[in-house]
Amino acid sequence: MKNSILKRVVGASALMIALSSTSCKDYLNIDNYFDDEFKIDSAFSSTRNIEAYMWGAASMFKDESQTIRNSFTPGPMATDEGFNGLTNANGSGNIYHGMDFATGRISPDFYGEGATNLNQWGNYYKIIRKCNMILQNLDTPEDLTNANRARIEGYTRFIRAYAYYYLLLDYGPPILLGDELVNTNEELAYYDRERATMDEAMEYICNEFESAALLIPDQVGILDFGKPTRGAAYALVARLRLMHASPLYNGGAVASSYFGSWIRKSDGIHYVSQKYDEKRWAIAAAAAKRVMDMGKYRLYTVNADEQTAPLPQGVTSDPNFYATYPNGAAGIDAFRSYSDIFTGEAYAAINPEFIWARNTAYLNTTINQGAFPPSLGGWGRFCVTQKVVDAYLMDDGRTKEEAAADGYYSETGFTTQAKRFSGYPLNAGVYNMYANREMRFYASVGFNGAVWQNLSVVSKTNHTADYFYQGADGRGGVTASSPNYPITGYVIKKYNHPMDALTGTGARRIDKAYSIIRYAEILLIYAEALNNLKGNHTVTLGNKEYVMSRNVEEIKKSFNQVRYRAGLPGLTQLQLNNSDLMQEQIQRERMVEFLWENLRYYDVRRWGIYEDTEREPMSGMNPDGATPETYYRRVIPGSSSFLKREVNKKLVWLPIPRAELRRLPSVSQNPGY
Repeated sequence: MKNSILKRVVGASALMIALSSTSCKDYLNIDNYFDDEFKIDSAFSSTRNIEAYMWGAASMFKDESQTIRNSFTPGPMATDEGFNGLTNANGSGNIYHGMDFATGRISPDFYGEGATNLNQWGNYYKIIRKCNMILQNLDTPEDLTNANRARIEGYTRFIRAYAYYYLLLDYGPPILLGDELVNTNEELAYYDRERATMDEAMEYICNEFESAALLIPDQVGILDFGKPTRGAAYALVARLRLMHASPLYNGGAVASSYFGSWIRKSDGIHYVSQKYDEKRWAIAAAAAKRVMDMGKYRLYTVNADEQTAPLPQGVTSDPNFYATYPNGAAGIDAFRSYSDIFTGEAYAAINPEFIWARNTAYLNTTINQGAFPPSLGGWGRFCVTQKVVDAYLMDDGRTKEEAAADGYYSETGFTTQAKRFSGYPLNAGVYNMYANREMRFYASVGFNGAVWQNLSVVSKTNHTADYFYQGADGRGGVTASSPNYPITGYVIKKYNHPMDALTGTGARRIDKAYSIIRYAEILLIYAEALNNLKGNHTVTLGNKEYVMSRNVEEIKKSFNQVRYRAGLPGLTQLQLNNSDLMQEQIQRERMVEFLWENLRYYDVRRWGIYEDTEREPMSGMNPDGATPETYYRRVIPGSSSFLKREVNKKLVWLPIPRAELRRLPSVSQNPGY
């Protein structure tokens, strides 16, 4: 039973004791560890030990930035925003778990190759059991002060809620253990229990975050950057409440289509509610407003200077566009205000936009390297799709379709003048499709002709990516068997700092932080939740009441902050007055604002549009094109990874491991598996 939830819950991985030099193998079994080092009671003999035990539980979470290779979640490559064509050595699947998931290869018996794979079900229950052990022993340390007791309880509840949070996101309704510390050596029937419903799980997890928020610090010092705060707890509640209000989980046609026949055996209750409840949107709006009202967070901005690109002239769709930020888009550098968040240029520990973030090497060692041009030592294969490119607006706020009418957008010809803005060099001779786009496009997407500055070395600086077939970074320019080329013609450039270099004398990469949740998301949660209201609703959170309705001024104020920061005009009155048009704007905005931040995967599912988005042909430029006429042509990737992509309702969640189901017969598998 070692691989079952029974043993994972009972025989949990041991704590990473601070300053310990014990090897990783000693953490495989908690009982063995404490038999060897000191009795398990010693873990709770002092404040120092119990706190070390608590952070040991937290260390069992995977690095949230690991969304691509050795990932704990399907991530960008399981959506329409990411792609690569690399298969494993025997050609049976993809080395990136998200691609395996999108091709239907993940099953209750297979979660991806390698020791680190998508099967985190048991790991989360190990964390939960450790937290329950802490909560049962909070009064054991004799030197524990009331203040330390409250703080440790708060963090422990946060850590436990966070484990349930990921269970809910990736597997659906979990088994809720509450404060129960599951015994060892019991009969099988003792361990068998049913899953909670989505509603039960949502309430439990949100309530645990609420309880944690009252006990953990409101802020942490620079040296403690990465530890969650009260704002992080409240922000995760807002994210969960928005998910709970969304079509997949809130009655109606979408919920019926996916979960209409999925019923708990013991009481006949639907695991996912089939009754629409508008008030859920009001609760989500109130949860976001609470974070906004804390006054601690704001969008990161950089003041405009002589290098800042001027705002486009003649914009009339938004009368406030030329006002000074945050009332308009003037006075800030839109490129740097967005780009610096991700490249490491902005100091993460004091970035007011980060509600919760962590320093991580993964952005450099995997994601950045996976996007870097092969001629600069990178893999050049972490692709974004043509759909992503098409989603970016023009710099005057129009869609590419709207701008094509007067030639401001074109898919023929090339630019004749070089530009340089905010330190970003844009060559002459760039395909016109990439001209006149909003600043987030240049900050996020690497395209043919884009410059990789590579400034920490003396050679190969300001390298222009050449993705033509025989180009240095193209399919024919690398070795014949190499997968290191962008199969769609685009790569994720969002995490690339101008100083970053992989090879050459003095090569270095700027340290970066990964955002777990940032303030831009809270603003868009608030706008989306308000947009879906038809009536007035009173919501109580803590000791404060919020009265929520579809207030267009509130929607405009929150949404436009994100648009203005990007250097774009805000919403039109037509969009504000029509909830369907407004929802379209929200969906577009979330796609580009949070590109490769592991939100798109969950968004398309909660909106109930997963099947529609996945059925749209994935396309890019033609990697077999040796000339502009043949390269700049929309094609479907010629890759088995694309051809095997599966559209199936079951893919809204990962499957529960079959080994768990054999030992827990009352647990229902996710629909479709």
